[in-house]
Amino acid sequence: MKKTALYNIHVGLNAKMTSFGGYLMPVQYSSVKEEHLAVRNNLGVFDVSHMGEFFVSGENALNLLQYICSNDISKIKIGKAQYNYFPNHKGGIIDDLIVYRLEENKFLLVVNASNIKKDWDWITINNKNFNAELEDRSNEISLLAVQGPRAIEAMQSLTKFRLDSLPYYSQTTTLFAGCQNVIVATTGYTGAGGIEIYFNLKDSEKIWNSVIEAGKPFQIQPIGLAARDTLRIEMGYCLYGNEINENTSPIAAGLGWISKPEKKCINHEDIFIKKSKGTNKKLIGFVMAEKSIPRSGYQIVNKDKNIIGEVTSGTQSPLLLKGIGLGYVDKSYSNLNTQIGIIIRNKICLARVNKIPFI
Repeated sequence: MKKTALYNIHVGLNAKMTSFGGYLMPVQYSSVKEEHLAVRNNLGVFDVSHMGEFFVSGENALNLLQYICSNDISKIKIGKAQYNYFPNHKGGIIDDLIVYRLEENKFLLVVNASNIKKDWDWITINNKNFNAELEDRSNEISLLAVQGPRAIEAMQSLTKFRLDSLPYYSQTTTLFAGCQNVIVATTGYTGAGGIEIYFNLKDSEKIWNSVIEAGKPFQIQPIGLAARDTLRIEMGYCLYGNEINENTSPIAAGLGWISKPEKKCINHEDIFIKKSKGTNKKLIGFVMAEKSIPRSGYQIVNKDKNIIGEVTSGTQSPLLLKGIGLGYVDKSYSNLNTQIGIIIRNKICLARVNKIPFI
């Protein structure tokens, strides 16, 4: 099992550690509710150094990415970022990712930890017809996410670059906490605002300590994976392995907005058809009508107790104080406020289809 460069710091903070994506990661430090609300209302810092970082460059970099990515990479301006997925040849998703355009012909791809090898192999195989320059630096780069409404204000003391000048889904390379060539991006997985910081592995402890020190006047807290999950569920963000996988349709998952088949990406014909005609299943958000918590794998039923779908993610929302979840249902049951049932411990608990995000 791999460890991030900050493993000893997490253990020293008495974090509960768990296996995730092939790494030992902090799942929580205090309580999930406390950490969740710290990010929603103030700020927190996540060690997400388990994520993968690939650099794609050269004259054919754009052409390769246009082929393997779902979104229109040509629309990314230098200094901007874009959400994407890798479509496979059977209508599913290899992985979802963020693409940053660092230079005209240089891109950074950030992929999920559990898919690093699979993604790298996929890109390499498809690169045979393009010969772009590929570099896997996943083991050389650490990543911190400082998230929350006060994150940018709190981190400003660590750089001369005006962080509040960065629009959403933008990035810059700058001096940060005294460390050179740090990528600071206004991206994240919480919906609470803030920045993500990419830097050399050797600078991990220095930057972590600097972030904590700069954040002390703002009551910064370290945040674990459990709160990261409740935060992303409140926003309705997909998690690979839950809402999306190699067999799920990106259109059914609500990812039509980042699906641009007209640029002839992999499986563009199928994507075009599903985007035009729709799918039989659809990913929905739902709120429990009674005191109960939905979990991944629970069955979803209609009023006649017939199975119509399955929960992919669920939790007790620390903000709403209600059970909320995501799941796939037959399309006819996907309209807002439709009453459904979730089978929890052999009991049907009532819920209703709710708009996403929940907050």
